[in-house]
Amino acid sequence: MLIDARNVVKAFGAFKAVDDASVSVEEGDILGLIGPNGAGKSTFFNCLTGDLPVTSGTVSFAGADVTRLPPEARAALGLARTFQVPLTFESMSVLDNAMIGALLRHPQARDARAKAREVLERVGLGPLIDTPARSLGTPGRKRLEIARALASEPKALLLDEAMAGLTPTEVRDAIELVKRVHGGGITIVIVEHIMEVIVSLASRVVVFHQGREIARGTPREVTSDPAVIEAYLGRRKVRHA
Repeated sequence: MLIDARNVVKAFGAFKAVDDASVSVEEGDILGLIGPNGAGKSTFFNCLTGDLPVTSGTVSFAGADVTRLPPEARAALGLARTFQVPLTFESMSVLDNAMIGALLRHPQARDARAKAREVLERVGLGPLIDTPARSLGTPGRKRLEIARALASEPKALLLDEAMAGLTPTEVRDAIELVKRVHGGGITIVIVEHIMEVIVSLASRVVVFHQGREIARGTPREVTSDPAVIEAYLGRRKVRHA
């Protein structure tokens, strides 16, 4: 088991944003976390990455108990993430942004630069390596977030709404990019509002509502589940891939 979260609770005072949630992710999986706004999925995601400490429960990664470890320690073990709002260093070049991730495994600047170049080519930003990050549009910023995470050579990549704000064409391109990343042997956990993305990518899905898991299964199973339809999908139809 690559990621194993057991009975995770995250409380803010008396309010439980996540209430007794458990997931396990096998190496090679693509797991989707979905739910309406305020469902607790992003809070749970942040408990996996260490950006939020759990109130109770445990999180393990690659066999190690990481429940109390900060994000940088989890990154060193091979757990990388992106952010819904890309955290680019605006005045730095695209290459230098990617190098920040590469320095985790390659402390020598020359080696980190070579790794960053390689990853930027993989995500389609090779022609823009000397461009200031501030000049990138939303799709480029999202790709740069992924590149910086990949440059750390992770075992698992956790994507936080990596396709929010993209046009339908850009979403299709981003789906293909995630498929290529996964094809390179990286396990994926993805939080996403766009159901077509989850249907296209995820092998398994966990659905959150009001801090609790209400369903899990394949995309087809969960999008047909009456509890999910009532809580999240409403009457919208989802095209199955």
